[in-house]
Amino acid sequence: MQLRPEEKDYMLGLVRNTILQKFNSETEDYPEAKFDVLHQKNGAFVTITNNGKLRGCIGYIIGYNPLNETLKEAAIQAAFHDPRFNPLTEKEFTDIKIEVSILSEPFPMNSYDEIEVGTHGLILTENDHRGLLLPQVPVEHNMDKEDYLAAICQKSGLPADYWQSKTLNLELFTATVFSEDETEK
Repeated sequence: MQLRPEEKDYMLGLVRNTILQKFNSETEDYPEAKFDVLHQKNGAFVTITNNGKLRGCIGYIIGYNPLNETLKEAAIQAAFHDPRFNPLTEKEFTDIKIEVSILSEPFPMNSYDEIEVGTHGLILTENDHRGLLLPQVPVEHNMDKEDYLAAICQKSGLPADYWQSKTLNLELFTATVFSEDETEK
């Protein structure tokens, strides 16, 4: 998905404002924009970092609502309901950085050869095990394909080498990823 800089800026502002409203009820609603992309039903993730460390990351693989609503819900979930972290505090708010990932529709993987590290995100579904890794994860952690497959197994609660014993039930997706860091440059 190609996004214009003003669309990215708007979405990042919408996410930040949505979180701020939870701390200050007098914060006004973010102004509505007329960007067509906001009415599409894409999956989206919001990632929050604080001093370069993960502080929350939650999203939706499939968008059932318009993108602007999906982003607002993901913002609240990432900031206050990621089970790996305590809820974000107002004191931390000024130090956070926000990253948004807009997802393509998932598609089935037939062979590990199809996986392009840094391009494809992974969704693993094996019996009652399920996990997702965004496409930027292996790049940020200097993973090769084997490391990436081991990581999705571990994220799903399976042994790291599980992918070597059978072809995993994986879906792939791409994402348009942008952050406040890049808009500040």
